[in-house]
Amino acid sequence: MSTVPSTSGQGSGGLYWPVQTGRNVGVRGLFLVVLAFIVAYGFLFPGLFTISGFAKFTQSWFPLALVAMAQALLMLTGGINLAIGATVSLGAVIAATTMTGPLGVVGGSALVAAAGLGIGAVTGFIVVKLRLPAIVVTLAGSFIIGGAALLILPRPGGSMPEWLSDLLAGNTPAAFLLLVVIVLLWKLYLATPLGLSLYAAENPVGAYRSGVPVDAARIAAYALSGLLSTGAGLFVAAQTGSGDPVIGTAFTLNSIAAAVLGGIGFLGGQGTMRGALAGSLLLSLMISVMFFLGFTPVAQYVAQGLIIIGAVALPQFRKVQK
Repeated sequence: MSTVPSTSGQGSGGLYWPVQTGRNVGVRGLFLVVLAFIVAYGFLFPGLFTISGFAKFTQSWFPLALVAMAQALLMLTGGINLAIGATVSLGAVIAATTMTGPLGVVGGSALVAAAGLGIGAVTGFIVVKLRLPAIVVTLAGSFIIGGAALLILPRPGGSMPEWLSDLLAGNTPAAFLLLVVIVLLWKLYLATPLGLSLYAAENPVGAYRSGVPVDAARIAAYALSGLLSTGAGLFVAAQTGSGDPVIGTAFTLNSIAAAVLGGIGFLGGQGTMRGALAGSLLLSLMISVMFFLGFTPVAQYVAQGLIIIGAVALPQFRKVQK
């Protein structure tokens, strides 16, 4: 759990920082690796530390950060989402086919958000209430959602308002500010009953006996995961200026990789959202650094795979040594 209930405000305050420090133990090494990659990237590309350079980098990182959060939400409850890539694509095509029409930016954004929340809630209901494996349900969902994206936009096309693309993908760090807002909203969510129940959902029997609304927490996690995924699709559409029904394909595995790099456990209840964000940042930095070093695309994939395997194996190796 993210907070520890206490009848005494002083006791709660006294326990908060030790709990947070304990949860950071598993990702301290990750933070150091991320810092090293930032230094390396800054050396290779000094423009990173200008407003424009920082804006461009955060724009490339932002969609990956959102899908890492979306995946981490479900992995914290012991689930997984193989439909994230398809949901990103759906968000992109909905945005590209509505925002320059009668609905406008507000109506199109609302439709993108409704699609993400609706898909996530339905998926969560099927997994939670029908007791079906999340990996099977989301795999099947990826085909359905991907098919829906192709029905809306069979080939790349559509358009985005020019001013919106300039705002989100221009020379200002709007993407970074959006990410800060989302992180703050996540902190507020953790203070709600559903947020507090999130880490307990990986042990549904024990949580249920303690009066924790496990089912509601898990369904809400799926709904928020869908919202973050379609939101990433909207941003990608703003970056490219159009929609693509398959543009999100790579995000599924990258979201899992980022979450695992960030210390999120597959069995649930282990890890933090800040770890997932750090994992997504590391993955984005790796890609950028290898590009500037002249790695071929094949070499980049191999290097990413080796680094991810090492990141996952290192904690296990330490456990064996203990």
